[in-house]
Amino acid sequence: MCAQVTICEVDEDLKKTLKRFRFRKQKNTAALILKIIPEKLLVVLDEEYEDKTIEDLVEELPSHLPRYVVYSYVKNHDDGRISYPLCFIFISPSGTKPELQMMYAGSKLEVVKELGLSKVFELRSVEEFTEEWLNEKLSLFR
Repeated sequence: MCAQVTICEVDEDLKKTLKRFRFRKQKNTAALILKIIPEKLLVVLDEEYEDKTIEDLVEELPSHLPRYVVYSYVKNHDDGRISYPLCFIFISPSGTKPELQMMYAGSKLEVVKELGLSKVFELRSVEEFTEEWLNEKLSLFR
């Protein structure tokens, strides 16, 4: 049997922020950008955004460094309903230092568990993160 190895801990302040974010009542998009501080082996909040489109968010993300994105999306369904799926997106650009890549990949499950999220997606580049891509991924959760 293989034990689950946690590479990085989730910062205590971030845990509180995540809980508040998860139960937010606003009806707009919002995002938390999370990063790892390698020296401390700690997952922390990098940025928090309200009312940003995916295109605007992509502009804020580093193209050469991995990031976790917790995104509260406003999804308009064909039948007129509106839902607010909470998505976890791990962006892991190729060309990242292998040690950093491993830290993010190895810590992803712990962060997802802390959030209690089921809509978990991965991307290899920031440019792939589009509204079409997200809607396609979310369509699998009908």
